[in-house]
Amino acid sequence: MSYSRAIGHAVTLINTLCLSSLTNVFCGNYATARAELTEGIAFSGERSALFWKAQATATLGVLSALMGSAADAVNMIDDSLAMWRSTEGTARVPFYMSYLAKAHAMLGRFDEAQCYIDQAISTMEVTGERVWTAEVHRLAGEIVLASPCPDAGKAKAYFERALAVSRAQQAKSWELRAATSTARLWRDQGKSQQARELLASVYGWFSEGFDTLDLKEAKTLLDELN
Repeated sequence: MSYSRAIGHAVTLINTLCLSSLTNVFCGNYATARAELTEGIAFSGERSALFWKAQATATLGVLSALMGSAADAVNMIDDSLAMWRSTEGTARVPFYMSYLAKAHAMLGRFDEAQCYIDQAISTMEVTGERVWTAEVHRLAGEIVLASPCPDAGKAKAYFERALAVSRAQQAKSWELRAATSTARLWRDQGKSQQARELLASVYGWFSEGFDTLDLKEAKTLLDELN
């Protein structure tokens, strides 16, 4: 970040702010992410950099959903996707659509949530952008379980897909998220031993990053299962 500021190149700084903020969102450093995104939105707006403004706004929407501000998340991600379409960009759209689905689910709008999950999955099939496949399917399972008529079988299928894809991609962070969601489902079904074995096998791979939110949540669940 300091180098990006030092060279005074606008696109480099905006890109750095967007990438750094997304990393901080995944790590659970929400205050830092919000500050970076706020700066990125202002900076890209001043320079009419619509693509970057859309990306920063969408990521701020994701952050808002994670922090419980579902209505703000819906507004920001909706606005950013409209901006994105005007640039003909497709990168990260499935990821942002899945969090738009999550925000709708938080507001009790489960039909809309399923619609956006379906769109996210179909968009990945069209564009071939597979980096978000595991997370989109994991979120789909979480939304199914949060609905007024939760379907454990359907959620399990989504989680299994998330696990399979993350393992094939050797994407351990996505695998940890998928394993944590699966372990919670199995715990609630009385399968504590299976849940513990699954989660411990993934958690044990990590040798650093134990101050990040995902690893903290996994450790808390493991302690409960033990």
